Amino acid sequence: MLPQNSSIHIIAPIVCLALGSVAFAAGPGFNRDVRPILSENCFLCHGQDAEDHGGELRLDIREDAVANRDDGAAIIPGDPDKSAMMRRILSTDPEMVMPSPKAHLPALKPEQIEILRAWIENGAEYEPHWSFVKPVKKPLPEGADNPVDAFVRSRLADEGLEPSPPAPIEA
Repeated sequence: MLPQNSSIHIIAPIVCLALGSVAFAAGPGFNRDVRPILSENCFLCHGQDAEDHGGELRLDIREDAVANRDDGAAIIPGDPDKSAMMRRILSTDPEMVMPSPKAHLPALKPEQIEILRAWIENGAEYEPHWSFVKPVKKPLPEGADNPVDAFVRSRLADEGLEPSPPAPIEA
């Protein structure tokens, strides 16, 4: 038999998924949404091993991606329409389009293009890879029998939501 406050344990995964959707509404995150697209489609020629592949632009380093070049900056934070990267992704010219057909990579999917557009529109912020970020232990919120319940209730409160009532317990 489950303890009376266990309904929060059952709904916690559902709430986390829903709150993750709310987080995306604020804009795509670099590590969660953008880095995978760039890694799969751009870093082969525009990453740390770019010299081996002939790329002069590094998209894995923000300073290089926003630097002004002959055809403008690859990324102009806040202005995807003026960003050379978006112009090249959307190009129909086989000599200009990215990823280059010579790289034998598929064209970006519309949802990937929209993620990149929204990311640039929101400032094109880069984040260090999670493995380089020192973990910080959050203090446990107060007011719950279980720390997980406290974290879920805290996040619900941050979002202005109330927990669902406990599910009825049948004997």
